[in-house]
Amino acid sequence: MPSFAAAGHANTIKNNSISGRFALIKNHESIDIFIGVDVGKSNHHAVAIDRTGKKLLDRALPQDEAKLRAIIRAVAGKGTVLLVVDQPSTIGALPVAVAQSEGILVGYIPGLAMRRIADLHPGEAKTDARDAMIIASAARTMPHTLRSIVISDEQAAELSMLCGFDDDLAKQATAASNRIRGLLTQIHPALERVIGPHLDHPAMPELLIKYPSPQALSRAGQSRIAMLLAKHAPRAGKRWAAEIFAALGEQSVVVAGSGAAGLVLAQLAAMLKQLRTAREELLTQVEALVEAHPLHLVLTSMPAVGVRTEARIITEVAGKEFQSSGHLASYAGLSPVTWRSGTSI
Repeated sequence: MPSFAAAGHANTIKNNSISGRFALIKNHESIDIFIGVDVGKSNHHAVAIDRTGKKLLDRALPQDEAKLRAIIRAVAGKGTVLLVVDQPSTIGALPVAVAQSEGILVGYIPGLAMRRIADLHPGEAKTDARDAMIIASAARTMPHTLRSIVISDEQAAELSMLCGFDDDLAKQATAASNRIRGLLTQIHPALERVIGPHLDHPAMPELLIKYPSPQALSRAGQSRIAMLLAKHAPRAGKRWAAEIFAALGEQSVVVAGSGAAGLVLAQLAAMLKQLRTAREELLTQVEALVEAHPLHLVLTSMPAVGVRTEARIITEVAGKEFQSSGHLASYAGLSPVTWRSGTSI
């Protein structure tokens, strides 16, 4: 069961997030200048307006701390400033961090709200300058659309980066596995039916690294193959070896390109092994971070929540605002939504 301390910390995080949003709305009347920033990879675009809607600044901002700081300080000297972005993480992380270090209020507009607000403005052009102006105008006239940005804790930031890298590794591992199965199907379909379904087991990549073609497997002999597989799969090694040689006996012809396929299969198997080793090492780091997180006991008390799922929950929920458990359930897609038209429900 989760501890009361952990549960209390979870409530504190939620309450701080909500109070941050309400503080943003409450302090709206005291803000003199609204800066809307449309973020980009190498350059951002900023538009600053005052409370009357008069434009004070309209220019591109480089992804550079010194120049970002200079622009923010120049505008901040004219009154209380609110900086609003359309993406507070990834490419928008630097301007948010610089603004927070300067002590000015920072917020963001969710993407869906941004697009709906854009439809209310005249014109169909899609430019950085127009988007920045829309953000600034929304910050000035529609404070209820804003969300506060809290300084994310180091654990959530690290987990987000590691989980993103794990996604990349998983995609590469899947691509390598599919490529191996495709090549085996091309040169020896019967062999693929034996090896392909077991590629997730470390024994099969080891086998293909050493004996990457049907000819190499035949030359090695069943007993040698069984010994190699048994090192990594003690229970299934002999059985898999027997199945492999039964499959080899089903095809006597050598398909064109088998020699080149053997070279490629060895490289792909080594790549697959390396990718899975990297994921295992990464999982160790992720596990250490989630175990040290204050919400660890709360999350692991939920059925079917493991290390990777726990990390995903933390990274997805961190920095977002949920006024109740119902809002969180809706965000996760777990709340039923009514779709009704006439007699159709």
